[in-house]
Amino acid sequence: MDVRKDDILVMKKEHPCKSHEMLVLRSGMDFRLRCVGCGHEIMIPRSKAEKNIKKIIRPSESNEE
Repeated sequence: MDVRKDDILVMKKEHPCKSHEMLVLRSGMDFRLRCVGCGHEIMIPRSKAEKNIKKIIRPSESNEE
């Protein structure tokens, strides 16, 4: 699964703050994710995160120019 920095992951399970969206801060063997709702940061193994991803929202390409 191709997950990049600054992608927003829509997760199957919600965070305790009721948000389903997580911002990717770092990807590799582990992901560092920040909850979009409350700003809490977590480290999660790639295998566990990939099972819980419902959808990947990529930042628009026009912002990169």
